[in-house]
Amino acid sequence: MPHPISDLVAPRILISRMSAIGDAILTLPVACCLREHFPDAYIAWVVESKAAPMVRGHQALDAVIEFQRGWFTSPRGVKEARAKLQEHRFEIAIDCQGNTKSALAGKLSGASRRIGFSGKHGGELSRFFNNERITPVFHHITDRSLELLTSFGIHHPRVSWDLPLDDEDRDWAKGYRNTIRTPSVAILNPGGTWPSKLWESDRFASTARYLADRYGYHSLVVWGSFEERLMAEEIVELSQGTATLAPNTTLQTLAALIETADLFVSGDTGPLHMSVAVGTPTIGLYGATRPGDSGPYEQAALQLQYEAGSRRHRRQASNRAMRAIGVEHVCAVIDDMHHVPVARAA
Repeated sequence: MPHPISDLVAPRILISRMSAIGDAILTLPVACCLREHFPDAYIAWVVESKAAPMVRGHQALDAVIEFQRGWFTSPRGVKEARAKLQEHRFEIAIDCQGNTKSALAGKLSGASRRIGFSGKHGGELSRFFNNERITPVFHHITDRSLELLTSFGIHHPRVSWDLPLDDEDRDWAKGYRNTIRTPSVAILNPGGTWPSKLWESDRFASTARYLADRYGYHSLVVWGSFEERLMAEEIVELSQGTATLAPNTTLQTLAALIETADLFVSGDTGPLHMSVAVGTPTIGLYGATRPGDSGPYEQAALQLQYEAGSRRHRRQASNRAMRAIGVEHVCAVIDDMHHVPVARAA
């Protein structure tokens, strides 16, 4: 029988969470919790390059191992991954994603104990690569990932994020915020990775006007891609001077900018979870995903309809379910946030 993990003083641990920016952020409490309970442990995170900026430099991590997307689809990629992982001599791998590539990374690492999910969250081939499986009770990604730490004897963990931001990015963000001459700033994020996650531009603009007229906010509209910039420009044009187009940002400067804001409104996408991680009051708008699974953790979420079906269908669907959310619904939540505690949804 192997020794209980809780008896180990300095275990060598690999966290495997590969791809989406938002999901990587939602998993950061795992790293924080492990560092709190095992201060002398060697803790690393294996991630694909897209989400790497959200974990690179995190104070709980000793190493971040980056792979390119598709690394596991060729014999050469698998061989190179094995060599890179085994340099670290991992004893324990934690598969927080529950699919083939995340579990395969744990297997390739050489870790003798590979912890993952059983049931529907242990998807694809992960159940064959992981040799200790936990059946989660909670639905939210953050809580579900933390449940994997019950194998370490950790129960009721404290949830913290410690998003890695450096002083230079924070100084830039504070300087930019100081150019906006209103006491309160809202950041509106109209972008999303799926068309079915997008709220209408005119509704964001109406929200900006309401925030200005009722509470004296000025809104800043952030963007990433060219298409998102076009949406952001339309919101600014329709806002009647109550919103401004944000400058171009990196993921790190975006997070730092969100940290300076007093409110963040967005669909289900990476910046929404950045906002939660930096402690900004957040309103999430949901249609093709469920806030119970990936909502803004312990913050406000709105969903009036759900685009049911497979992930592929939901990814390709229209934003019909998002259009069920009216401006009046968002403004009601804003009113609640300014007068009474919000009923949390996560």
